[in-house]
Amino acid sequence: MSMALSSNCSVVRSRSIYFAVLLVSLSISLVYRTARSYTSSIWQAANTQSTTQASSEMSDSSHLNSPSRTPVYFLGIGGPNFMENTHHPAYAKLAAVGREITTKVKPKAVVVFSAHWQDSPNKIKINVAEQTDLIYDFYGFPPHYYEYEYPNKGSPEIAGKVIEKLAIADIEVESTRRGLDHGVWVGFMAAFDPKDNPLNVPIVQVSLYNSEDLDQHYRMGQALESLRDDGILIIAAGMAVHNLRDFRATRGTGETMPYAYSFDEALKEAATAKPEERQAKMSALMRRSDARKAHPTLEHILPIHVAAGAAGLDLGERLWTFPEGSLSWAQYRFGDVAAA
Repeated sequence: MSMALSSNCSVVRSRSIYFAVLLVSLSISLVYRTARSYTSSIWQAANTQSTTQASSEMSDSSHLNSPSRTPVYFLGIGGPNFMENTHHPAYAKLAAVGREITTKVKPKAVVVFSAHWQDSPNKIKINVAEQTDLIYDFYGFPPHYYEYEYPNKGSPEIAGKVIEKLAIADIEVESTRRGLDHGVWVGFMAAFDPKDNPLNVPIVQVSLYNSEDLDQHYRMGQALESLRDDGILIIAAGMAVHNLRDFRATRGTGETMPYAYSFDEALKEAATAKPEERQAKMSALMRRSDARKAHPTLEHILPIHVAAGAAGLDLGERLWTFPEGSLSWAQYRFGDVAAA
């Protein structure tokens, strides 16, 4: 009986050892499969995150290298008779710039500032209407001048973007319904001929301040710089030199006033300066001895201060100039144009 009991104990012990070994084997297998599955999940998650991050970085890089940022233009635009003076050198140059804009820049919309719309010293206005009539804000011209048409449309949506940008900069702005004045549409007739080179995008006009504060206009341009990242083109229309009194006196004589040359060159030096020096140099322009001869009033030089402010860190370039009598027809572009 003692031997039987010993034998039974041995059997039990052997079976216990067997089941223990079996349990350990199964546990090891289960732990291995679990660990493998968990490791695989971690690897897949890490790989997905890496791929997503790489994709995001590529997207960001693509955005940074995107050519969609528009340049800024300052265009010398003449009076009402300019639109019929198609042989004037400035007419062909405006047409060339216009074609550059429609074929290379290809903006989604145009925000334009004109020498012929000033509101108040501390507030500006913006046209928010989609459809308005042209403004014939000139007098004493032949009757057919008041029958010209220039097809255009505004954009409440783009106007809203402008208002938003100005509000962020604490610039007071008031919405209004107003057509394009001749400081815009006369020059646009040459630059964007409705038949040969139509613009075909919304045009939103914004007023200037009714002040002679150059820095105030520069800051307004700075507030609107980011519109350029949305494919919106900023155009400032004025004249590099503009003295109507002397223009009448020199008409037909072939004489060009000395200040038309000297101020024109001073403007070039300021507008094409390094971006960090540009505002100070442009602000100093009207302290020159020839400044009030070149601009007895400042409405025609103020637009280029808006353009220079909107240029940000982009360099300015004088595309062309033509001092004539007591005027200068200079054209400027701030920023590059992407290859077509």
